[in-house]
Amino acid sequence: MLQAKAQNSTNPYGLSIISTKKELINTIKSDGNKTLVDLKQYIPSLTLDIKYATTNNIFYKKLYSKPFAFMRLPAAKALKKVQADLLQLGISLKIYDAYRPYSVTCTMFNILPDTIYMGLPWKGSKHNRGIAVDLTIIDNKTKKELQMPTPFDALVYASNPQFKDLPNEKIKNRDLLIAYMKKHGFTVDPVEWWHFNYKSDTEFEILDISQNTLFNFLNK
Repeated sequence: MLQAKAQNSTNPYGLSIISTKKELINTIKSDGNKTLVDLKQYIPSLTLDIKYATTNNIFYKKLYSKPFAFMRLPAAKALKKVQADLLQLGISLKIYDAYRPYSVTCTMFNILPDTIYMGLPWKGSKHNRGIAVDLTIIDNKTKKELQMPTPFDALVYASNPQFKDLPNEKIKNRDLLIAYMKKHGFTVDPVEWWHFNYKSDTEFEILDISQNTLFNFLNK
């Protein structure tokens, strides 16, 4: 279902989209939960592997100019708790993607118009709202990723978090990640084991502000 009449008149779907720092600041003033957080600064022990800041991704295209990762404050706080738990086990989170500008979602869909795995331009995604994150787990000593069912962004049935026809080690690692994310308020996507959405009562707007603009705004 389309949202109410757009604030951004250029959006063909009638979505209400925040595309300027001024609009963002106004929403944050009205609700501090809408603050955006630089994940690497907020949780320094995280490892970033922002695939869309490279051409090493399913689109073979660089979609971000810099490898930054942002989330809304409540989601970042929850992710910090997940990381603290995992560090006790000798493992750690590696982030593939977090906040994603709405225009990037549109670009992705134009390249790969899939309605199962892609964010839908006529709805906007939770990545666009700053409450979704794509990630995996690494070993703290070796820095190598733990075995998982598939690589990131593998559009195959084995990516389903319920898929069972896998080696035990991959199931164990996937289920451990899901369990700790769930413990702190995240839900796993029904078709992507690496994608988690933060559950919140706050209504977060769709954003279309570039990674560079956000980084400069948060670090001024």
